[in-house]
Amino acid sequence: MSSELKKTSGETPLSDAAQSGIQLETFYYDNKIVRSFAYATIFWGVIGMTAGLWAAFSIAFPQVNLGWAPTTFGRMRPVHTNAVIFAFVGNAIFCGVYYSLQRLVKARMWSDKLSKIHFWGWQLLILAGALTLWSGFTQGKEYAELEWPLDIAITVLWVIFGINMLGTIINRRVSHLYVAIWFYIGTWVAVAMLHIVNSISIPISWIESYSWYAGVQDALVQWWYGHNAVAFFLTTPFLGLMYYFVPKAANRPIYSYRWSIIHFWALIFIYIWAGPHHLLYTALPEWAQGLGTVFSIMLIAPSWGGMLNGLLTLRGAWDRVREDAILKFMVVALTCYGMATFEGPMLSLKSVNAISHYTDWTVAHVHVGALGWNGFLAFAMLYWLMPRIFNTKLYSKKWANTHFWIGTLGIVFYVIPLYWAALTQSLMWKKFTPEGILQYQFMETVTTIQPMYVLRAVGGTLYLTGVILMIVNLWKTVKSGKLIAEEKAMAAPLPKKIQPEEKGHWHGWIEKRPVQLTILSLIAVGIGGLVEMVPTFLVKSNIPTITEVKPYTPLELHGRNIYVREGCYSCHSQMIRPFRDEVARYGEYSKAGEFVYDHPFQWGSKRTGPDLARIGGKYPDSWHYNHMLDPTLMTSGSLMPAYPWLFRDRIDKSKTPAMIKAMKRLGVPYPAGYENEANSDMDKQAEKIKASLAKDKIKVSKNDEIVALIAYLQRLGTDIKKAKPEDVPFR
Repeated sequence: MSSELKKTSGETPLSDAAQSGIQLETFYYDNKIVRSFAYATIFWGVIGMTAGLWAAFSIAFPQVNLGWAPTTFGRMRPVHTNAVIFAFVGNAIFCGVYYSLQRLVKARMWSDKLSKIHFWGWQLLILAGALTLWSGFTQGKEYAELEWPLDIAITVLWVIFGINMLGTIINRRVSHLYVAIWFYIGTWVAVAMLHIVNSISIPISWIESYSWYAGVQDALVQWWYGHNAVAFFLTTPFLGLMYYFVPKAANRPIYSYRWSIIHFWALIFIYIWAGPHHLLYTALPEWAQGLGTVFSIMLIAPSWGGMLNGLLTLRGAWDRVREDAILKFMVVALTCYGMATFEGPMLSLKSVNAISHYTDWTVAHVHVGALGWNGFLAFAMLYWLMPRIFNTKLYSKKWANTHFWIGTLGIVFYVIPLYWAALTQSLMWKKFTPEGILQYQFMETVTTIQPMYVLRAVGGTLYLTGVILMIVNLWKTVKSGKLIAEEKAMAAPLPKKIQPEEKGHWHGWIEKRPVQLTILSLIAVGIGGLVEMVPTFLVKSNIPTITEVKPYTPLELHGRNIYVREGCYSCHSQMIRPFRDEVARYGEYSKAGEFVYDHPFQWGSKRTGPDLARIGGKYPDSWHYNHMLDPTLMTSGSLMPAYPWLFRDRIDKSKTPAMIKAMKRLGVPYPAGYENEANSDMDKQAEKIKASLAKDKIKVSKNDEIVALIAYLQRLGTDIKKAKPEDVPFR
């Protein structure tokens, strides 16, 4: 077999070694760990998608929230996103990596014990994450909500996975590292860096903390992480799986080895720069926004190169696509990858982002990738892999094809109504009357798109129905076979001296050196983050000071904790962009200096409810009280759930000193020893709110959580209203 063909297929046949007279070694692949991660993928997929379906129905029909804290949209959404990303997709990644890596390097996993620790540790982590999020313990940062003990657990388990993976690669019997392995290594390096940097926080208890970063800086770090969590957890590892399983299913080598080189290095270098495109028209410095846009546009080339490399690999198998559900899933997965990676750069154009941001367009865009790219490729992998490790045939090809069509319809019914809803939202938000007055109240935009939310939920139901059909199909497949727990294999040992490339290809040197490949990958992904973050943190002019902006009072800080706990940032933004309609609707646009004491920032990414940046003082305390008790009392047609527990639960005043101490460590200028006086000040402010409510015949205790939340909401935007014009920089 030629060097080129080995590179494009990932295989080294036994005949090569036999012809060379080399003694073959017998070893055994570990299929038990593959089976375990496959089962976990299926199990958590159902859990995560069910949570997402619950969230979808709770937006369309508020009564689904049930008046119980764990069932509200604000708490269910992070459970859904974390379960789908880290449980469903994460287990699918590990399943595919543990299966393909052993065969690509012709070696058993380095340590069976580490494999088991990784598996059970990851499942316990997912369970703990779901329970803590349902209980309201969250850092309030999208896709990074898990609290500090779980962040540490993620780091430990990720290191264990990396040691096992790199140990297996070093002990390989094949000198050349196939392209799939490049993506596995790049993923491991980038995710470790992203997770550690974004997760730095100051604990205030065994399960609560404040982000190390604040305001603009926190926003930049979060979306550097958030965008690249999509890049390096939902994309690059799945590209590695694509490079292995698509050629296997098509029974053809990958279309272009040279494309794969460009695809890998260009993607991991460019992707890391694109995070700021999530913050266009915000208080983030213009230069950072511009960098995000430029590199987002550049992403089209490597992304589409990878998509075409996959689709063109199937070019000799098109006659089989009609009958083979696995190939169908792969074609749609690659197409959705191409659509999502074209749409993302388009959304980074300011003219398009002005329409799309804070609407349901972003939700539709994300789900094209999640449902189509991640979901369908995972299904294809499971359909291909499970019969092989159980030494049997797929129970029903017809059911697999039915699953494909139900799932495809589910995607269509999910995303098209949301695109429709997004355009409707944006056009209605920006519409003025001939007299120059906003034509629509915010609630009119919500009630108009409610039917589209219902259709979205129907699409999710269809998609989940297809998954359940797959589970039955795979269950019957497993029953008809028997697991090959220890799969026998033979290969020649790796030569002690690495041989030069047959054709002297320049990239061949790095493909045979996993340690150097790992180091170069780290350098490639680290450059962009350093260039974007270092100036934002060190150059003071990026975040001009506003002298009237003061730290939150202890009561307001408790209220802010409640706001974050309930996931209010999932539906409300706190960032008024410099557009005529937003200034007319919400007030003066937001400035960077307003958020210097916000740990974490609360700019949000979706407006199911109106922006709250200037809500302070707009309504009396009684309005907020009644609005949280029953939103429809104050806003007819509201989709917001009620929060009855806020009226019976009490503020935990024992946490106040720890909260103030943590904030002081983060640079918030509370007076020396203030943690000892904070509860006294909190009581004084709470008494004022209690008296205010009493005037409207509302009786509360000064320690009720609703009092703290009212204090926080009434504070928002009031500092900037007090500031003199000369104290407020343009940006």
